[in-house]
Amino acid sequence: MTEIQAVLCGYYGKGNGGDEALLVSMLEMLPPHVKPIVLSAEPRATSKSYGVKSYDRMNSGSVVRALKESQVLILGGGSLIQDATSIRNSIYYGGLIGLARQFGLQTIAIAQGIGPVDKPLTRWIAKRAFSNCTALSVRDPASAALLESWGLSCIIAPDPVWSLAATPVPEIASIPSPKIAVTLRSHPKLTTARLAALTTALVDLQAATGSHILLVPFQPTTDMDIARQIRAELTDNSQIFTPTDPKQLKGLFQGVELAIGMRLHSLIMAAAEGCKCWAISYDPKVSKLMTEINIPGWELEDIPTDPVTITQAWQQHLQTGTHLNQESIRNIAKKSLAHKDLLTAAINNINGKSE
Repeated sequence: MTEIQAVLCGYYGKGNGGDEALLVSMLEMLPPHVKPIVLSAEPRATSKSYGVKSYDRMNSGSVVRALKESQVLILGGGSLIQDATSIRNSIYYGGLIGLARQFGLQTIAIAQGIGPVDKPLTRWIAKRAFSNCTALSVRDPASAALLESWGLSCIIAPDPVWSLAATPVPEIASIPSPKIAVTLRSHPKLTTARLAALTTALVDLQAATGSHILLVPFQPTTDMDIARQIRAELTDNSQIFTPTDPKQLKGLFQGVELAIGMRLHSLIMAAAEGCKCWAISYDPKVSKLMTEINIPGWELEDIPTDPVTITQAWQQHLQTGTHLNQESIRNIAKKSLAHKDLLTAAINNINGKSE
């Protein structure tokens, strides 16, 4: 087949373990004849880590050069167009799709989590951007329903990180059980009082169960301070882990009995590795996952004020709660490969038209 060059865009190079895992998943989905250019916040680090050509995502000259060198733009996974955090990302990705179309590129959006798009401008950007895509896949029913309300067809499949191969972390395997992984992130609603309640609950949970606490800041630039604050209150049976390899980050959850997480991909990785999970939802995407695979937990603003109540809930789930069985995990991972099938078909269609 004729070689095709594709620009991959997403929240890459920001040091977020979940988005880096999405990037690795996207790179593994590409057919052999497709050569990627990754738009990244840290292009040198991205090139070094993954062996790909990478350009600065915020340098307009670099972005234009990448588009002119390519035949397709791939919007690669995650909640890229939404206004829960900021409208700026929606403007960026919507503008990028529009620019790609001006240069004659085909545009493909894979494994999207769309919304919320509550602001009229965000909604207009989202509708226009996805209307310009030749192939669309989403990772949740709400995103599919939104596209369908705009008359756009898509496929729906679980997040690609479900099928990402995990690499074991030997130092985790050597830690005695029970092991509890904690992935908290900064957020305006994670107030000082709420963080204090969670920290006290973790201290009490450790004392009651003799567990080893693994603090995992998925995005160290924003999560590390919280991990250090909690670590200072725990016994020596606790550690902070910051794997930079997404496959190791997923492998960290192997053998972990309980994962307490705010980060969406921490919960996906943990569930995929057979952990019991407890969610603290700061975003609708986390709440959606809780519903889809029956993860217990709280909305961030509904965290109990009494640490004893929190500890008791966690301890009961550790002792009697359930996790996904291996058959369910395999089925979800298999379904997630539908994103790859759609991407392959869309690229082959582009290739066929160019031959």
